[in-house]
Amino acid sequence: MQAPLVDQFRRRISYLRLSVTDRCDLRCTYCMPERMTFLPRKDVLSLDELHRMALGFIARGITKLRLTGGEPLVRRDVIDLIRALGRRVGADDGQGALEELTLTTNGTRLAEFADDLFDAGVRRINVSLDTLDRARFEALTRRDSLGQVMEGLAAAKAAGLKVKINTVALKGVNEADIGEIMAWAHGQGFAMSLIEVMPLGEVEGDRFDHYLPLTQVRDSLERRWTLTPSSHRTGGPARYVDVAETGGRLGFITPLTNNFCDGCNRVRVTATGQLYACLGGSEQVDLRAAMRSDDPEAALSAALDVAMAIKPARHAFAIDRAGAEPALARHMSMTGG
Repeated sequence: MQAPLVDQFRRRISYLRLSVTDRCDLRCTYCMPERMTFLPRKDVLSLDELHRMALGFIARGITKLRLTGGEPLVRRDVIDLIRALGRRVGADDGQGALEELTLTTNGTRLAEFADDLFDAGVRRINVSLDTLDRARFEALTRRDSLGQVMEGLAAAKAAGLKVKINTVALKGVNEADIGEIMAWAHGQGFAMSLIEVMPLGEVEGDRFDHYLPLTQVRDSLERRWTLTPSSHRTGGPARYVDVAETGGRLGFITPLTNNFCDGCNRVRVTATGQLYACLGGSEQVDLRAAMRSDDPEAALSAALDVAMAIKPARHAFAIDRAGAEPALARHMSMTGG
């Protein structure tokens, strides 16, 4: 084991969100334009490079690794990478070990991969789902794929995967659906988290029009449900409540209304090997150059030290007026969801 990753604010970095692709088979309106321009394949790290990079992070004390995209399951042969990383879960060879390997997916390909994910060592996944209404789903994602997602969720449940539903709260779009989604999710045995829309990348429309503070959502839910604060944590930014009437758990991810940066334990790496020290910042380190250098192991470790030195105290997200430019030009699908 090498020295653990600790930033300049003495925060221990133990959680890596690693994007395997910027490509996606949906086109969610708050995430990207319909005619999205994706990265040239030559710019994207190979699966072998992604694996070796991940091992470098694990050697520096990363214990939780989440694979993201885009949609990670559209990457050809990605299950081979997942199997390789799964061997580090609980490893005891002195080279570092993962406590958890997981991924975030839109669910469209879960029916095909659920059993393989479980066999590879994945035990918990997040599935992005913003509505249960087929027409509204098609309008939001620009694809008529709700049936595929539901089949995928059923397959994940049957395979033994724990599922958390991630729902982006959107004013005037799905705010009336949130209670229904929660009740359905808890009825399926799934946890759920709500997320405030994030100002990343140009989209068709103004995010200010759809920004829904989760303080407002929580007030609305509490008029119908009994919400009790929970001490449950998953390593991410969500803060949870238990819902008495459903017996389930609901999380709130609030980058805008309740900054959670003091306890940040995360870094993100794009499919091109760019490490972003903060989702809401421009600070970055080129890990692809390190991986393709003459001494990749040493170069990667040195680059991670640089990342710890530049990680900011907090992000600067804001959606405070109509017509405002995105906080950052890059799309979430590029950074890793």
